[in-house]
Amino acid sequence: MMLGSDMRVVVLTGAGISAESGIRTFRANDGVWENHRIEDVATPFAWERDPRLVWRFYQGRRRQLLDVNPNSAHEALVSLESYLDEFLLITQNVDDLHSRAGSEKLIHMHGELRKLRCEMCGEIIDAMDDEHLQDQYVKCVQCTNERLRPHIVWFHEMPLRMDEIYDAVGECDVFIAIGTSGHVYPAAGLLSIAKDTGAHCIGINLDPPENVILFDEFHQGLAGELVPALVTKWMSE
Repeated sequence: MMLGSDMRVVVLTGAGISAESGIRTFRANDGVWENHRIEDVATPFAWERDPRLVWRFYQGRRRQLLDVNPNSAHEALVSLESYLDEFLLITQNVDDLHSRAGSEKLIHMHGELRKLRCEMCGEIIDAMDDEHLQDQYVKCVQCTNERLRPHIVWFHEMPLRMDEIYDAVGECDVFIAIGTSGHVYPAAGLLSIAKDTGAHCIGINLDPPENVILFDEFHQGLAGELVPALVTKWMSE
């Protein structure tokens, strides 16, 4: 398939694209995330019950960003964005690898590790200086709140900018999912929306996702190997 520069393309990325850069994937099959139960570190109830545990967990993940770099799949998507007139990259990932690679038309639907948010006044700050990455809480500079929270969408919270996402997916000509498991909603439902509105749907993943049957074409393998080759092919045929 060739992508004309005037085609409307939406790309959805998941943990698989960042795993090749050294970012640990979201969770194992046993529901344990970096030796913690999801219920203990990734819900608003966990933050209310034991904020110290949740804070230290996310501070470790935030510090990990300093040790990883974008890979060839991230970089290939930047080339694809430059080639197309209408492009949107939606990521389920909370790392900053897409933006560091150069992606600009980007939505972090599950939030961003590098940012902190005040639950009192709504202030969101980019917080990756050394003073922000310690085990003590970071205070809000706009109000009296002594404890900012990670700017992350936890379980039982609504993903960000969903109206924009639904509009873009419903109007796209081509929908590409990379490194996604196909079972985390509402992201997993975007493929069905694209399929129902007539988009050509392409999947790229190390293993077939749960919704693999909905793709018009599926490419199995490492994103770092497949995405650059496919992007070159799509732009040159």
